[in-house]
Amino acid sequence: MREIGVGIIGFGLMGRVHAYGYRTLPFFFDPAPARIRLVAVCDARREVAEKAKDQFGFEFAASDPLEVISRDDIQVVDICTPNQFHKEGLLAAIKAGKHINCDKPITGSWADAQEIGRALKGYSGIGHMELNSRFILPALRAAQLIQEGFLGQVTQFRAGYYHAGSIDPKKPIGWKQEAAAGGGVINDLASHVVDVMECLVGPIAAVRVESQILYPQRPDAGGKLVRVEAEDAVTIQLRLRDGGMGLIEASKIATGTNDEIRVEIHGRRGAVRFNSMEPNYLEIYSALDAEEPLGGLRGWRRVDTVNRFAKPGGWPGPKFAIGFLRSHVQCLYNFVSAVAENRKVRPSLEDGIRLQYLLEEVRASAADGAWHKIAEATPC
Repeated sequence: MREIGVGIIGFGLMGRVHAYGYRTLPFFFDPAPARIRLVAVCDARREVAEKAKDQFGFEFAASDPLEVISRDDIQVVDICTPNQFHKEGLLAAIKAGKHINCDKPITGSWADAQEIGRALKGYSGIGHMELNSRFILPALRAAQLIQEGFLGQVTQFRAGYYHAGSIDPKKPIGWKQEAAAGGGVINDLASHVVDVMECLVGPIAAVRVESQILYPQRPDAGGKLVRVEAEDAVTIQLRLRDGGMGLIEASKIATGTNDEIRVEIHGRRGAVRFNSMEPNYLEIYSALDAEEPLGGLRGWRRVDTVNRFAKPGGWPGPKFAIGFLRSHVQCLYNFVSAVAENRKVRPSLEDGIRLQYLLEEVRASAADGAWHKIAEATPC
């Protein structure tokens, strides 16, 4: 079995999630696509990297990304830094010819994404975006049904990603609430749902957006009130190229929610819906079912998605409930398999650039309130 050396750059929440994913691949997949060696961990705070090295079995700790990227025993660079620092790591890893896994979004701005797009010309490595929401089981099953024609032409849809973490006005501002750092719910949460919906029902033809900042000021880490520039919530109207229309929301001020992606899609022949808080089920409705006598078989049905990933996934079994981390493991399996087999992968870094372009148009529409047309090809 091929051994792949991995270096993780940035060890906040997502760095830990990715480390978990790499470590657990052999548990979920038999055979595993490769033997993973966690070589290096890097964080701007050296003490964080040293602690991660000791806790999770990395061989080397660093505070400079170039110390990781330059190592010959590292074939994969995994980028989990805050959005504004993605470009630096990506450009260095592309230049070094490393395989890359990058947490979403690809950068904090469209200008940075375009620069990365230019750097990718001639890149021979395998570049992958960690867009794990594509790998939620109900989303995977919904995609299969849509491709098979279960819905027919999509007429309407609605989707959203909801958190409640910014309800408290006393919560100190962090980088995810700072526009200069690439924060705000457009990059943080809407990126997931825009990506999933363009995959399921796209391509998107136009967007019109409204955004909201709940509190104009928040305390910084020292308690001083500072101006808030990154949005807490966004509502996106969308038109599809084939005539369908829909709505996407993203919010960190949705009281009563935890980490909730909701999707509902209506077509001429049927409908599907799911909620990431209940990932064991996809609900489906067929307009072709008989409605007589007395309602016939017409109505919503729950499909048991549970743990039914395609082989060799599915551990511990098809009847065991599934959770948040599993979609990340599946996403990493998607990437590692491509590296092991030396083949192209989706979602790719180019898909990440496409998504950043969509988010740029969303942000521009939020600023002027107008409809913005979406180009079929990403205008890099």
